[in-house]
Amino acid sequence: MESRITRRHFLGITAAAAGLAPSATDALAQQPNDSLFRISLAQWSLNRTIFGPRDNFNSLLRTDPDAVLRGSLHPLDFARTARRDFGIEGIEYVNTFFFGHARDEPYLRDLRQRADDEGVTSLLIMCDAEGDLGDPDAAGRALAIENHHKWVDAAAFLGCHSIRVNARSRGPWGEQARNAADGLSRLADYADGHDINVIVENHGGLSSNGQWLSSVMAMVGHPRVGTLPDFGNFNLGDGETYDSYQGVSEMMPYAKAVSAKSHDFDADGNNTTVDFERMMRIVLDAGYRGWVGIEYEGRQLAEADGIRRTKALLERVRTDLDGQY
Repeated sequence: MESRITRRHFLGITAAAAGLAPSATDALAQQPNDSLFRISLAQWSLNRTIFGPRDNFNSLLRTDPDAVLRGSLHPLDFARTARRDFGIEGIEYVNTFFFGHARDEPYLRDLRQRADDEGVTSLLIMCDAEGDLGDPDAAGRALAIENHHKWVDAAAFLGCHSIRVNARSRGPWGEQARNAADGLSRLADYADGHDINVIVENHGGLSSNGQWLSSVMAMVGHPRVGTLPDFGNFNLGDGETYDSYQGVSEMMPYAKAVSAKSHDFDADGNNTTVDFERMMRIVLDAGYRGWVGIEYEGRQLAEADGIRRTKALLERVRTDLDGQY
């Protein structure tokens, strides 16, 4: 029998340094001033480590979702890995890593307890594979909204502040905007009762057009609806891209989270595709002082090394900008 999950559980951050590996303890002790922003870890940064080989992935996700977990890291160990391996105290879940457990209260209780035991804050759940919130078909849109309800419930149970959704749609510019605004608004009405935000990432198509997405935000006008600007997702399709700096600037007035997407690094430790200092100036100029999530998607480094490089870069940028804001 499914257990009904209703209200948000706020989790305190505890001092758990005694249980950390020495390297993680040192990293926490030497952490630079975090008054500008705090660094979190997106679970997707470890997608290869968790998923492993992806044969028949889409089919298995629907029929036997735990069968897609063929890697060396179990999703239940994410909080421990973030804290002990990387010295990171905030985490962002991805729903496809526990796709069959959104209403599994014992599983969610275990997930929450493990984060609590490590002194790690659960921030949000990134939600995919649940339909298009901007579906031009009214029935399809309603189903997508309903499919996301369980993730709102799960996010509240875990103590998160948001779920990240996709504003995917089809059709002309204005029609897509209206349909996406409708789906987001209706989902936000449900999420409001659980103290959860509904935030949209630039994630391909028109959602990667900052002007379009900001117009959707204005159209919705709901305090629970916002954006999650991602530094790297500005592929419009058909070989077209949107200016990433312009896009982040346009999304920041509505931002409730930020994703520091990274790929490869040069000899000086800088990301080769995005100027992190320029991006973080845009973020800070908008008045944002929340968590900034590491989302490493490079291929040249192992995922753990890519996470460490991204964290070091964010810490350096934070130190360089300290005193200027």
